[in-house]
Amino acid sequence: MRYSILASGSTGNSFFIATEQTRLLLDVGLSCKKIEGLLNQIGENPADLDGILITHEHSDHIRGLGVMAKRYQLPIYCNQATWKAISTVIKDLDESQVNIFQTGERHRFGDIEIESFGVSHDAAEPMGFIFYHQQKKLSFVTDLGYVSEKIKERIYNSDVFVMEANHDVAMLRMGSYPWSIKRRILGDSGHLSNETCGEALADVIGRATTRVYLAHLSKENNMIDLARMTVTQILGEAGVAVGSRVVIEDTHPEQPTKLEVV
Repeated sequence: MRYSILASGSTGNSFFIATEQTRLLLDVGLSCKKIEGLLNQIGENPADLDGILITHEHSDHIRGLGVMAKRYQLPIYCNQATWKAISTVIKDLDESQVNIFQTGERHRFGDIEIESFGVSHDAAEPMGFIFYHQQKKLSFVTDLGYVSEKIKERIYNSDVFVMEANHDVAMLRMGSYPWSIKRRILGDSGHLSNETCGEALADVIGRATTRVYLAHLSKENNMIDLARMTVTQILGEAGVAVGSRVVIEDTHPEQPTKLEVV
């Protein structure tokens, strides 16, 4: 599998994953024009895409969905509750392009097998995804307040993790957000902090794991260096050899990560 995190953060999210036969986007949280540009930066043509998977209906995950799906006639895959929520926001989507992908199901898209799982977030029915191809496993886990034991069992020993490290708790508590928003972010239906990200990773990194991407960082309540330092420290205390066996990678809100292979 080839993959790139095209954009990740509070302002917009999109993930590209492909094999020789199949090319998919997970979420389209930026404008179609920006997504096209990001794909071009990694040498991919948006016209070659085979479909779009959606985690949930928040704007930073579906902002460009309508234009992208219409321009390239792409099928959309999401669960029923997410589609109902999307359809109230994006009015001109062609329902014939929508394919319902129930939470917890496992399906094959070309030569990629994809498993969905439910996460705790304040959306209609948010999902995370696991991608399988030729004995390799990539887990995408963002936009959730905590990582349940059931999720940990499913994603354990992935070759690659894309894991949310949304905020530093101290920065969030001292920041300018209203308390209602702070409480939402800190709650069980909010977002993972750097600390909870590190603690979850310590439980799920296995012998196969080689790379971890810290994703969905808050522009206001986190810093790339702080997130990496915090997670590295927690993993080191848990006995994970960061830097030699497992590499921690940064993600960015407006530039893609290098196209990697797993």
